[in-house]
Amino acid sequence: MKVTGTDGMEYTIEPEANLRDANLSDTDLNGADLSGADLSSANLDGANLRDAKLRGAKLRGADLSKANLISADLSKANLSGANLRGAKLRWANLSEAKLRWASLSQTNLSNADLSGADLGGIDLEYDNLSEANLMDANLRSAYLSGASLIGVNLSKANLSKADLTDTNLSGANLSEADLRDANLSGAIWSDETVFPEGFEIPKGS
Repeated sequence: MKVTGTDGMEYTIEPEANLRDANLSDTDLNGADLSGADLSSANLDGANLRDAKLRGAKLRGADLSKANLISADLSKANLSGANLRGAKLRWANLSEAKLRWASLSQTNLSNADLSGADLGGIDLEYDNLSEANLMDANLRSAYLSGASLIGVNLSKANLSKADLTDTNLSGANLSEADLRDANLSGAIWSDETVFPEGFEIPKGS
């Protein structure tokens, strides 16, 4: 499959493709197979990557702002430092993905699979993560203030020193999660919320 980028250049879209620094903004790549491709620093702003296969792809520093990544397979992808601001990631598979220093503000991650993903120190303020799977994910020192975590699976997740102020944890599963030094002030939870055994819920929350 060949596509013409916004820079007028022709790019070959296939597994393991070398697309470093490619300009593919607003390109229709629906269902494309880019497994293992090198898209480091590529411009995919506004691209349609719905159902795309990006397993193990290198996307360090890539611009994926406002991209459609609904149901895309990004498992084990390296998205360190990538710009995903405003991206649509509903139902996306991000299991074991590397997302340190990535920008994910204003993204919709509802029902996404982030199990085992590295999200250490990431900013997810006010993001929608409802029903997402974050089992075993690294969220150490992550900023989740105001995020919707309704029904999310955070079992065995590392949330030490995470900022969970004003988050909605209704129905969330936090069994065996590491909540040491996490800030839960103003957070909301329900009778269905599961906290780690022995965890003392802060008074007044």
